[in-house]
Amino acid sequence: MTLNSTGAGPILPDQFGALVEKPVGELSVALQVGAEVRTSAHTFRIPILVSDVPAGAVAEGSEIVAGDAVFSELAVTPAAFAGLTIVTREVADDSSPSATATVGKSIARMIANSVDHALFNVMSAPNPAGLAALAGISEVDAPAVFANLDAFNEAVSLSEAAGGTITAWVMNPATLLAVNTVKSATGSNLDLLNAAPTEAGRSTILGRPAFSSAHMPDGVIYGISKEDMMVVVREDTRLDIDHSAYFSSNRVGVRAVMRVAFAVPVPATQVRITQAAE
Repeated sequence: MTLNSTGAGPILPDQFGALVEKPVGELSVALQVGAEVRTSAHTFRIPILVSDVPAGAVAEGSEIVAGDAVFSELAVTPAAFAGLTIVTREVADDSSPSATATVGKSIARMIANSVDHALFNVMSAPNPAGLAALAGISEVDAPAVFANLDAFNEAVSLSEAAGGTITAWVMNPATLLAVNTVKSATGSNLDLLNAAPTEAGRSTILGRPAFSSAHMPDGVIYGISKEDMMVVVREDTRLDIDHSAYFSSNRVGVRAVMRVAFAVPVPATQVRITQAAE
C-alpha cells in the first residue's frame, strides 16, 4: 500500500486496506451472499471435477479397474473497482477514528455499488462477468403476481439437483415487497412470510434469508448457493492520497482500488427466477 504524495495527513490507519475492505463487505450484497475467497495471484484458478474415479461392485478376489478423475479449470482475473472521494484538508488531517471511518465508508459505498451492479447485470468489460451473463444457470418461470412459494420450491429443487444448496435469495426492493405482502389465504391479512427474529427483521423464504438490492432488475430473483458462488478478492487493495489536484481549494483526493471477480464452477447450482410481464 503506498501514498502517492509526500506529507499526507493522518487520514489512514496502519491497515490501509481494512479502511475500505471492511465497509465494502458490510455494504455489498455480493460479499454477503457469496463465499469470499482471497488471493494474491493475478488470475485465480479453480479446479472443476468433471467426472469421478470410476467405482463399482466387484466380485471377491477380482481385480479392481484403475481409473482417473477428470478435471477442468475455471480461471478468473479480478477486475479493478475504483472509487474517488474529495475531502477537505481539515478532514484529512483529523486523526479521529470517526473521520477515517467516514472517508473509508464513502469510498467503500462507491465500490460496493459497482460490485453489486456487475454481479446482477450484464456489463461490458472491464467489469467481471456476473450472474446475469452466466451460461448454464438454472431457470424458473414465475407468475407476474406471486400467490404462493411454488417458484421458490422449484428453485431449491433445481439447485440441489446440481449439487448446490440455496442459502439466500436476492431481489429488487419492490420485488421483495411484493413477496412479503403475499397473504397466507384469500381474504386474510396474515402475511405468508414472517420476519426472522435472529436477523434484525430480515424476511426469510423457505428458511433462507432474503436480501434486497437496488441493482437487481425488478421481477428477477436469484437463489444463491453460497459455497458455489465465489467472490474472489485480491489482497492488495490500494488506497492513495493526493494533495496536488485540488491544491487551489485546499482539498485532498482519496482514491481506492479493490480488485474483485466472480466465479461459479457449477452454474446450475445458482437459480434465476423470472416473473412474467404483467
